[in-house]
Amino acid sequence: MEEGDSVVRRWEDLDTDILVKIFQSFDIFELTKGIAHVCSSWRLACRDPILWKTLDLSMLKSNFIKIPLEPYVYVGGQSDEILTRLLKISLSLSHGSILTLIFHFNLYVSDEQCPRLRRLVLPAWNRIKKTGICRAVRMWPDLESLTMPSIANPPYIMEEIANNCKNFSVLKVMGLFDKYFATTLTEYLPNLKVLSLRCSMLNRDALLIILDGLPNLEVLNISHCLLVESQPPPAQKRVIKEIDKTILEKASRLREFLTCMEDNCIMCQRTKTDEGLMRWYKYEEGLWKADEASCLAL
Repeated sequence: MEEGDSVVRRWEDLDTDILVKIFQSFDIFELTKGIAHVCSSWRLACRDPILWKTLDLSMLKSNFIKIPLEPYVYVGGQSDEILTRLLKISLSLSHGSILTLIFHFNLYVSDEQCPRLRRLVLPAWNRIKKTGICRAVRMWPDLESLTMPSIANPPYIMEEIANNCKNFSVLKVMGLFDKYFATTLTEYLPNLKVLSLRCSMLNRDALLIILDGLPNLEVLNISHCLLVESQPPPAQKRVIKEIDKTILEKASRLREFLTCMEDNCIMCQRTKTDEGLMRWYKYEEGLWKADEASCLAL
């Protein structure tokens, strides 16, 4: 190089740590768009575990319509193609480094394959069959935290978690929560430490079952819940406007008992309007990610 010529450095000559720092500012679409194919140095940086501890797909929604038969949603082919591509490339680049996987509540997936997963946020699984979710749970022995929808038959998934995920301790249920669900939790997950049922219809008897049957529970979030009490037929459920002394006494052993049942609370009003089954699509984008229990907020 002649005197006076400037030194030209190529992008691929950048230190790997610097490349990783730059790539940390990229979203999942940018990371999977082909930068790993630029050169060997970029591919090495793209495979750094720091980039893949959390795979956040909460900005990705399915193009779907509701249908009357199972799985109750029909998802457009393009939505499936985009999701399949993102997951395939992410799983390849991460090389098993993904510990937290987050899906949007309107992203309907059909299968899960992420070994070593510790936290899963999957608010809807209409299209995942029982055999599929059970097979997936068996692949996650390190699973500690799950955000899931309310389902009509919870024992099968809770039993799989109990048998395969020995460190499981944090659960969030988005939807209706009745005595059947509560009894299932106490039977299969007695060591649960954190439970969030926020913005749901919550049966009072179910709440008592939880407080009596989960001796290791430390944090219970029932903020903005529509608390109801069953009445003998033909009467309908009675809405409870205040937490009674019995519940407060049983909850006094908890480290945190998070509640909100205020008439002037906008979230409480929304839960009541939606009859305990939140229509999150009507509200601010990302509102569904909130949680008063800090370990469950996104």
